[in-house]
Amino acid sequence: MPIPSLPPPSKKRKISSRPSTRPTDNRANVNTIANIESQLTAALAVSTSGNTVSESLNPLADLYLIAANATSSPEQTSKAIWALYRVWVIIIGSGRLNSNSIGSSKADEKTKIVKAWLWERLNEYVDLLCGLLKDEEKILRTSALQILFSIQKHLSASVSQEKPEFHNAHFRRIVHALVFNPPCHRDHAENDDDSENLIDVDVLELFHSTWLSLYDDVRWFFLRQAGTILSNLDLKKHPYVPTNFLSILEKLASSPSFPTSPERLSKEGKWWVEEMGRAPPKVKKSRSKSTSKSAAMDTDEDEDDHESEGEDKEEDEDDWRKFFDEQDKDKDSKTKTAGIKGRKHTLTLHQSLHNISSHRAVFTHAWLSLLPKLSVPGSMERTRDLAVRALNVMHRGVLPFMTKPVLVMDWVGACVDHGGTPGLLALNALFILMKEYNLDYPSFYTRLYAFLDRDLLHLKHRARFFRLAEVFLSSSHLPLTLIASFIKRLSVLSLSAPPSAIVIVIPFVWNLMKRHPGLMGLIHREWDEQNGPYEDPYVRVHPSDPLLTDALSSSLFELHSQVSHYHAPVSSMAKVFEGVFTKEEYKMEDFLDHGYGSLFDVEANRKIKKEPALNTELELMFDTSAQLAKGKKRKIELFPSPASRSGGGEGDDGVAEEDINDTSASGDIVNELWAF
Repeated sequence: MPIPSLPPPSKKRKISSRPSTRPTDNRANVNTIANIESQLTAALAVSTSGNTVSESLNPLADLYLIAANATSSPEQTSKAIWALYRVWVIIIGSGRLNSNSIGSSKADEKTKIVKAWLWERLNEYVDLLCGLLKDEEKILRTSALQILFSIQKHLSASVSQEKPEFHNAHFRRIVHALVFNPPCHRDHAENDDDSENLIDVDVLELFHSTWLSLYDDVRWFFLRQAGTILSNLDLKKHPYVPTNFLSILEKLASSPSFPTSPERLSKEGKWWVEEMGRAPPKVKKSRSKSTSKSAAMDTDEDEDDHESEGEDKEEDEDDWRKFFDEQDKDKDSKTKTAGIKGRKHTLTLHQSLHNISSHRAVFTHAWLSLLPKLSVPGSMERTRDLAVRALNVMHRGVLPFMTKPVLVMDWVGACVDHGGTPGLLALNALFILMKEYNLDYPSFYTRLYAFLDRDLLHLKHRARFFRLAEVFLSSSHLPLTLIASFIKRLSVLSLSAPPSAIVIVIPFVWNLMKRHPGLMGLIHREWDEQNGPYEDPYVRVHPSDPLLTDALSSSLFELHSQVSHYHAPVSSMAKVFEGVFTKEEYKMEDFLDHGYGSLFDVEANRKIKKEPALNTELELMFDTSAQLAKGKKRKIELFPSPASRSGGGEGDDGVAEEDINDTSASGDIVNELWAF
């Protein structure tokens, strides 16, 4: 049986159990959809009273039944949902779903009944569209999402008569459909696999590229809904929801769309609901308590109030918590920025959309609610995978936009314990928090030293480790004892490392010693053999604290032994420690991506200056008296032919073959063969 050229599919394709429809049936249903749509459109154009509307809109239910028919073809379903969309746009635009003009008369009671019936039909239609987000057909998935957001715009515009409003109830249903993925009515296959509940790639790409990354109002309301849903989520019932949220948020963190200044919102902001783009009213300043009291009290009480306020100000100046609450105060005071200012909890929704602090607040709340939910009970591998995905965007797409980045310290610190790739990425996030946000983490280098185990130089993430370690150890203010422990440990690990890893260790150690000249004793240490064999003071049992290894009293004889390595590039690089330290620092990027394949290609493509000897016959001069007397050269065949083994006969020059091919003559044949 031939071996298949492609890997097996990750999941079986669903085979629909619906009976196939004939082309004539498709055309008939399409004509029926068109007739019902034209009937509803005409009725909505001429209807004026509540009774007329109630009678004329009854075909709306028939059109929904065609769209919700599980046996319909994708073409019929697509025609039906778009026909329903066009009808609902007319209904929403006419204001029949609003309750502003409803009174208490009998006609108004009938209008209430009609409005309630319309909302029921609209909710059924929205549920149908939410289910189509998991349909087998891509065109139905993307069409459903486009219709849902278009309805969002029309509903928001219909309620934004007096002031800008965002129809939050409908948007909440869109977010639930994206992350909970309700089943599609056209899918009859029963599958309990959690992968079936994950958001489809095309839906995710369309949502991110069309709405989430472009429109500030959609992003703000989505982040607010994400924080609310994740805070009240039951992981036992819906273990896949955090994965869906992570897929959306990591796409958002990877794109430079998040606003960074008030000017970005006021001048360059984009709004899906256009009414939200209007300038909001300014925040009214409320009167302080001391001002209200001074208007009702006498002068003595006013003085007492001012004294108490002065004491409160002194206490606020000594409060260490103000550092975390107002760490960006100096930056904001240097440059005056435009935009809505005020406390976030006192702003309206319209004002919050134009407030940069409000955007940061909902972004922070969404991520802080998501990170604890990424721990999957009973599946450490899945937990590590989700942690890697979150940590990949943490340092560049999450921390710069949070109100208080230090709040992720506990989760990031717990990820270090995973080791491997999650641990390295967590150390990178911790280093960013220490460097840019003044986080105090004393055991950082102890955790980093723990990664130097015997498997490090054999793993695929070793290049990432050295990239990060070069940044972590770049400071010239680190103690020599700490740097010596890292250098010595890498020197020991190089004894069992592959050549592709040794060519990383050597330039890495060279750069560290160039930055710290006090470590020269590691390569210039001498030992008197009369005192006995050399005993290395380095503590080889892997200690938890790099300051207790006594590596500064040791030497790098392990790296010196690489001079005799079988691989020529390794041995030549190891000789760099024998010369004068005048060479500049290496660029680590030139060595990090080497493997067995790249090393072989370098050797195979190397230009040979002097061609090696390839002939199997060598003519060597012997210093024996017999050969000197004859003045002949002796020809040696490394692989003699049968004729030469039998002997006899004379050569072309009259010399007997047994004399020419005589192998019993004196001389060191091996040394002569290696003379070239």
